[in-house]
Amino acid sequence: MKNVFNVLIVPVFLFCSFQKENGEPQNKKLNSETVIKKSERIIYLFFKADKDQSGNAKITLQNSKIADGRLKHISSFERNEVRKGDLIISLTSSNGKEVAQQLVRDPFNPEMEVYEKEGITRHRASLQKTEFSARFSFSENVQMVKVEKATEDGVQLLFTQKL
Repeated sequence: MKNVFNVLIVPVFLFCSFQKENGEPQNKKLNSETVIKKSERIIYLFFKADKDQSGNAKITLQNSKIADGRLKHISSFERNEVRKGDLIISLTSSNGKEVAQQLVRDPFNPEMEVYEKEGITRHRASLQKTEFSARFSFSENVQMVKVEKATEDGVQLLFTQKL
């Protein structure tokens, strides 16, 4: 009886294991192809910012480029990390939903390290003109870029443009 049991059960286990192994590579291939299609390109956005006499910022999108590749690290931030003067760059889809956001620390007042005899110190520079860039994983449904500035009262919309 034991031999009959072994003769019947062993082939069933072998058959089931081959079926499982044959099914997995096809599913893995499909999943990896869909992931690659989502993030196989990067969009680079290059901005120029000027302050007028009253101190209001004017932002223009100088250039945008799409390149092959994928981001190793997607930056994220919490709203409570935003400080006065920081810029929030948002990409929105055709239905108005925000697809991605990125934080740019105050580009008009960058923090610079200075090496002196006493050691390394940090100073804030005050600029009237500056340039900055942002990069995101490219998606076909991205329609618009929006730049907001953090103020004491909340956020102020500075720039909106269709891509």
